[in-house]
Amino acid sequence: MVGIGPERIEVSETKTRREETDDSLPAAVTVGSAAIAARLRQAILDGKYADGERLPAERDLARHFDASRSTVREALRRLEEMHLVSRRIGSGTFVNYKPALDESNIAEVTSPIELIEVRLAIEPQMARLVAVNATARDLERLGEALRRVENCGEDREYFSRADEQFHLMLAESTRNPLMVWLYRQINDVRSHAQWDGMKDKILTAARIAEYNRQHRELYTALCNRDVDAAVEIIGAHLEKARGDLLGVDAR
Repeated sequence: MVGIGPERIEVSETKTRREETDDSLPAAVTVGSAAIAARLRQAILDGKYADGERLPAERDLARHFDASRSTVREALRRLEEMHLVSRRIGSGTFVNYKPALDESNIAEVTSPIELIEVRLAIEPQMARLVAVNATARDLERLGEALRRVENCGEDREYFSRADEQFHLMLAESTRNPLMVWLYRQINDVRSHAQWDGMKDKILTAARIAEYNRQHRELYTALCNRDVDAAVEIIGAHLEKARGDLLGVDAR
C-alpha cells in the first residue's frame, strides 16, 4: 500500500501496517469516485497538501483506496471541477488551492515594500477626494494633525505615530467611509512589530524633515483645492518612502 503524502512510502508489510494507523492520511477503504474525491478534498482543505504540490500518481491512489484507476481518475476530475486541483498531461495532478488569509495575520505576510505599493495605489485617490470633498472643519483638523507630526523633532517613535494619524486624517477628510476603513487596515499593518527594526535605519533626522516638508506642501495644495498638485505631491512623497525602504533592504 502507498501512502498519500509528500513522501512516498515504500511497499512493505512493516510500512503497510504503519500506514494503516497513520491518522494524517485519508482512510483507505473501498469506495466510489465521489467518496475518494471527498476524502482528497478534505485532505487539501486541511492543508495536508500545499498549493502547487503534486498529488500521488493515479496508480498509487488506486492502490491506497483499493479502487480502479478509472475510479480514481473520475475522483480527480471531480476535484478539478471544484477548482481544487489542475491536471497536467504527462506531469500529474497539482493542488490549486490557497486557504483564505486570516485578517489577523495579514501584517505577518505583508512586507514594507508591499505596504508602500498599496499606499501608492490608494493615497493619490485619497488626495483627489480630499481636495474636492473636504470641509473647512476637515482641513482644520488636518492642519492640527500636520502640526503634531511637524513637532516630533527627531523622535522616530513619535513621528511614526503622528504620521499614521496625519494620513488617517487624510482618509477621513475624503468623506468616504469605506476609504477610512481601508486606511485603518493599512495603519494596522504599519504598526506591526516588523517595522520597529526598520525605523532606526529609515527615519533619520534628514528624512523626517523631508517627509514633513512634503506633508506641508500637500496640506497647502489641499487647502487651495489644487487636485493635480495634491496628487503629484503625495505620489512623490510615497515614492520617496519606497526608495528609502529599498535603500535599506539593499544594504
